[in-house]
Amino acid sequence: MQSLLDLLLTPIRAIRLRYLPLLLIYFAYGSSVFVAISRDFWVKKELNLSAEDLLALSVWLTVPWTIKMIFGQLVDSVTLFGSNRKIYVFIGAFLITLSTVMLIDVVGEHSLLAGYSKEHIYILASVIGVIGFVMQDVVADTMSTEVVDRTQSDAEIKKELAMIQVLARLSLGFAIFVMGWLGGELAGIYGYETVYTLSLFIPILSILGVTFVRLNPVPASPLNKQVLFGGFAFAVFVVLIGYHDIPYSQEIVFVISLGVVLYLLRTLVEDLDPGTIHHIKMAMIVIFVYRAMPSVGPALQWWEIDILGFDEAFFAKLAMIGGGIALAGMWLSSKFIVDQSISKVLIFLTIIGTILSLPVLGMYYDLHTMLGIDARTVALVDTAIASPFEYIAGVLMLTLVAIYAPEGKKGTWFALMASLMNIALSAGGILSKYLNKLFVITREVREEGVVVIPANYDELGILLWTVILIGLIVPIVTIWRFNPEPNGKAKNSPTSPHA
Repeated sequence: MQSLLDLLLTPIRAIRLRYLPLLLIYFAYGSSVFVAISRDFWVKKELNLSAEDLLALSVWLTVPWTIKMIFGQLVDSVTLFGSNRKIYVFIGAFLITLSTVMLIDVVGEHSLLAGYSKEHIYILASVIGVIGFVMQDVVADTMSTEVVDRTQSDAEIKKELAMIQVLARLSLGFAIFVMGWLGGELAGIYGYETVYTLSLFIPILSILGVTFVRLNPVPASPLNKQVLFGGFAFAVFVVLIGYHDIPYSQEIVFVISLGVVLYLLRTLVEDLDPGTIHHIKMAMIVIFVYRAMPSVGPALQWWEIDILGFDEAFFAKLAMIGGGIALAGMWLSSKFIVDQSISKVLIFLTIIGTILSLPVLGMYYDLHTMLGIDARTVALVDTAIASPFEYIAGVLMLTLVAIYAPEGKKGTWFALMASLMNIALSAGGILSKYLNKLFVITREVREEGVVVIPANYDELGILLWTVILIGLIVPIVTIWRFNPEPNGKAKNSPTSPHA
């Protein structure tokens, strides 16, 4: 009983007043799911984009996350109006607002952007909004190391860094729990335009948070021209590649961006001892592979809407349950996350994730009907059980990043590591795109009441099998081969007290 009480009280005991404004910024980011259900249903109904098109767009939308090193350098070294932290949250809030106004106009079919296609406006607004969130995310991650009490011992500081990451994920989870459900319910009652209009509260929350946050004083560090100008050159390169519609442009961007980020990371840690560098490399490999696993893509949700009959209200219920259970799971596992072996937990999460993929696979083969179980019941139970595990994996990875953040370079370090993780997501998106090319799935598309593309979900089953097996085998082999623990048995490990 005492042990359970300790688990329940650990996050409460860890909270400090100085954390709250920072957590509000993370809450604002989590609140972006407020429009998720409205967006998904509106895109399905109004935009003529295939599953492959949407997966390709998702890859491009990871590009701003990939070039986070630019924002990291700005946060570390460039002061605007007397600030190299808070000002960038304000800029991000402006971009998020601009993106939202554009989407309100196109979803509500107003005349502000008349003459442009819905698809182009949606893509442009999505990119602007992502840039705003990226900018705020870089600042929040940097500040997460600057609200820590630095008068403690190194061991206590590491524990506090880990706990702040837990609290940040709890804040995100609470936002998803409340806002995902609320946005879905409002979409079904008042419509998509109203939901987008109400979402203007999101930038207001981040502004409130950054206005009241108090940080340890950290002087601006010298500008790393390699990182800043290399990042800008890479950004220009990405825009030119995308604008000219070069064949295999996403694959080219992926390879170049991976090389650029790895080179810049090497310059950032070259002053550390060899053992620590080796440990960081092992952790980077595991993080990259874990996040590069493919997904089924939007076809799964289309199938759930068209075949299973899931509507906005039910997806809202799933969001509420998923967010709530994730919040509870993160809360109860906070002590476990701080104390346990990262590699063992990641293997455990991989196996659990695979097991929890099976109910959806079973529904595709109509097993729920054979067993007399309603599809919505299966989806609710599966969502409830699966919800906490993705958040736990995210906290483990962010804890590794926070522990090794070099002093005076934290903004750039977080940005580059986040870039690496988002390049991994791009790899997963590209793999998902090719799987959707191999296993073609289409939703019904009508033009003026005439069906121009019929729905076809015949190959969804084999796509589900492929994604599940890749997601099980590849991470476990990688974690076994490249154990990221300081005392791990990764092969070719140098002899070092840190290795």
